[in-house]
Amino acid sequence: QVQLVESGGGLVQAGGSLRLSCAASGTIRGIGAMAWYRQAPGKQRDLVATITRGGRKNYADSVKDRFTISRDNAKNTVYLQMDSLKPEDTAVYYCNAEIRTSLVTYSYTEYWGQGTQVTVSS
Repeated sequence: QVQLVESGGGLVQAGGSLRLSCAASGTIRGIGAMAWYRQAPGKQRDLVATITRGGRKNYADSVKDRFTISRDNAKNTVYLQMDSLKPEDTAVYYCNAEIRTSLVTYSYTEYWGQGTQVTVSS
């Protein structure tokens, strides 16, 4: 079994910062790409940022130059540093990771965290 557990959400004023963490645990043989998504009330879940195992990063246009994704492969953890937060960043943020659990095959399965609420007040 694999679990992704997010932490670091909360309430912050516009212009403030938050740092989200997501730690993977369980029977893990390898982790591929990791990502953060977010879902605002009444809207679809959108991709925020991705990072490959080698560290290549991509961001949604709406968060470029404000958010930074990083990972610690030794700790099976991905982070999202969020600066200059805006009210429109308010959403539930979800961690996502491609994880290999088998010693026999090299197939990866997508896992999701339970989500952490980020609320930005104006």
